[in-house]
Amino acid sequence: MQPEKNSDHEFPALLLGVRRDGVTKAATALQQHHLIHYSRGDIRVLDRGGLQAAACACYGESESIYDRFPG
Repeated sequence: MQPEKNSDHEFPALLLGVRRDGVTKAATALQQHHLIHYSRGDIRVLDRGGLQAAACACYGESESIYDRFPG
């Protein structure tokens, strides 16, 4: 089952420019803090405010850039 888990992490790793094990470690930490629920590539945010508090200052900047895209 390990290859299946890694393939679930491949796309976010590509988007973020990190290794798959980095995605695994981050998702595990966020899940342990009850900020997300992560299973088989399905990510559910449990505490958006907690995620924002845990994020770096770049969160607001990247969100404003994303908001400028149409659609």
